[in-house]
Amino acid sequence: MPYPTERLRRLRRTGALRGMVQETRLHPSSLIYPLFVQEGKGIVEEISSMPGVSRFSPDRLHAEIAEIASLGLGSVILFGIPDKKDPTGSAAFDENGVVQQAIRTIKQEAPEMVVITDVCLCEYTSHGHCGVLDGQEVANDATLDLLARMAVSHTEAGADMVAPSDMMDGRVRAIRSALDQGGFSGVPIMSYAAKFASAFYGPFREAAESTPAFGDRRSYQMDPANRREAMREIGLDIEEGADIVMVKPALAYLDVLREARERFEHPLAAYNVSGEYAMVKAAAARGWIDEERIVPEILTSIKRAGADLIITYFAKEMAGKLEKKAD
Repeated sequence: MPYPTERLRRLRRTGALRGMVQETRLHPSSLIYPLFVQEGKGIVEEISSMPGVSRFSPDRLHAEIAEIASLGLGSVILFGIPDKKDPTGSAAFDENGVVQQAIRTIKQEAPEMVVITDVCLCEYTSHGHCGVLDGQEVANDATLDLLARMAVSHTEAGADMVAPSDMMDGRVRAIRSALDQGGFSGVPIMSYAAKFASAFYGPFREAAESTPAFGDRRSYQMDPANRREAMREIGLDIEEGADIVMVKPALAYLDVLREARERFEHPLAAYNVSGEYAMVKAAAARGWIDEERIVPEILTSIKRAGADLIITYFAKEMAGKLEKKAD
């Protein structure tokens, strides 16, 4: 064999050389930090299955938002936990609801922060499903008006973007229509377009107190086996007016994320979900993995697969490292 003239290791020899030719880069502006807001006062409560992640009452958000902003993170997504739940999730569109309070608090502390709100009824319904019920079934069309009311209520409180995660058919069109009619035509929608019925959501359901009282969500969330159907879901949400489309979860669906990137020109988000976070934290606590190295590797893989934006519970710690690296 002739001596190789093309030696790829030449550009791996030093950190400076590797940095010059790095193809995929993480930046704090591409990371979105999830926040759990709980109705009440004086609450800062760590979530047992998600070390380092807490629930906050709106009045205790000031310090958290100041820290988030200081790390160079420019956006958060809010999930609300109300005191009272009912069959229709009416607290979701209460003008003084927990998310509405949190939006106003954040805008006082950091007016430039992009506040995204999760639009779904599961955290607000007494039965824990993502829509109103007809017997034991989730009624798709009857849910749409409630989701639209929720989105408008969040926007009236000051939200910059709404993110429907319920997986009802037609909800993007219903929300877009309601926002436009309400005078909010400039407010974008980030749709959970391909959201799979995943086992990776367990810690989130503890955090948001949103476990279904019966059954599961497989009649509206997607079958994990279906990649082609995911492309149909994404395409339909774009037709209905979605400005950003999302794949959730991220790690077990990198192939879906890659295909979505190749097919669609819209900005693409991915959700590095609670179970993915909890597994890393649990293994790192036992010394089985190196968290310092594995977190950027995971997030880089999501970015490399095609995500423009990553919702991740690692956003704060990762942003801090990126800021130091930039210095």
